[in-house]
Amino acid sequence: MKLALRCRRSWLFCMCLMALAGPGIALAESPKAATKPSDTASTAARPSQGDEAMPTETEIQQALQKAHQQFRGTKEGKNADYIPYLATVNPNLFGLALVTVEGKVYTVGDATSPFPIESLSKPFTLARLMDEVGAKKVEDKIGVDATGQPFNSIVAIEMNEDHRAGNPLVNAGAITSVSMIPAATPEARWKKLSDNFNDFAGADLPVNQEVYKSETETNTRNQSISALLDSYKVLGSPREQALDLYTRQCSVNVTATQLATMGATLANGGTNPVTGKKVVSPDTARRTLALMATNGLYESTGEWLYQAGVPAKSGVGGGIVAVVPGRYAIAAFSPPLDKAGNSVRSQRAISQVVNSLGDNLYAATPGAASQQGTGGAGRDEPKKTRPSP
Repeated sequence: MKLALRCRRSWLFCMCLMALAGPGIALAESPKAATKPSDTASTAARPSQGDEAMPTETEIQQALQKAHQQFRGTKEGKNADYIPYLATVNPNLFGLALVTVEGKVYTVGDATSPFPIESLSKPFTLARLMDEVGAKKVEDKIGVDATGQPFNSIVAIEMNEDHRAGNPLVNAGAITSVSMIPAATPEARWKKLSDNFNDFAGADLPVNQEVYKSETETNTRNQSISALLDSYKVLGSPREQALDLYTRQCSVNVTATQLATMGATLANGGTNPVTGKKVVSPDTARRTLALMATNGLYESTGEWLYQAGVPAKSGVGGGIVAVVPGRYAIAAFSPPLDKAGNSVRSQRAISQVVNSLGDNLYAATPGAASQQGTGGAGRDEPKKTRPSP
């Protein structure tokens, strides 16, 4: 038991370091999990599956139902209105889905209602880019540090010493990511992007043509961002093409259940736990989660990590996906947003579920072996852990 606790604490320490790591301090995958050489130093892997007891099916379903019931009446926030289509979405829609690394799926509420993926597309395109060109090139061309600015900031580009985007999870970084996907034509590049989303979700995700048209007609700020990046010779393809494909990827429809499957693919080291298909390498999945931990909810990421303690990504369509590495991903959909552009209900519901299941990555129980997840913090009825070898 003591050995298991020490292993878990070591893993948590490495997770903290990984989340805080900047360029040149990125930690490498363990030799067993990595599929290609790492660019930098090595990192410890999390204890293998089975060393920590998962919640029962009943516990997971009850946690989802409790969160859904508690927050479905929340009236705070409002739909994004700078994209005309999003302003018309029913603000009362609210769904939760959790997918484990064993491929088990749990849902409650409007978990099958489609909504525009928006910025939730960014980490999955980033993962495809890193898998194809390598993490070092992403660090050099885009950056991996938080900007501390809103997701559509132009000032952040000017403030950056090299006039890079800063990180791949803000609009400037995501436009750059799309431009860098290796392809001979825009059509071939889009096929890569679309196939990648489908592989992560284990389903065909269609483009919402109404959203695509709406965003294309109103994306003046992103036009300015792409023009500025182009003036600094940052983009990997013509800016008109990069912006169009970025707009199209943000217009893809997804459900909370599909989004949770996409997150669970990252939780499972890059292999879709529902279809069994390897989508990206474990090293890529690890780096993607580290960026989600430090940049996933824009300028309010620190507050999110302080409350929920897990990597996550949000989108102005009302979705959020959070990942507990090696265990599961949970996604939520609810259109009303806070001032930073993050779904109010989704944040609260996911944070409650993660903490109630004891999976806050920074929580531990003093003086005793962990009972659940990363320490059993918040669990009402601790479970017995598997004996240490």
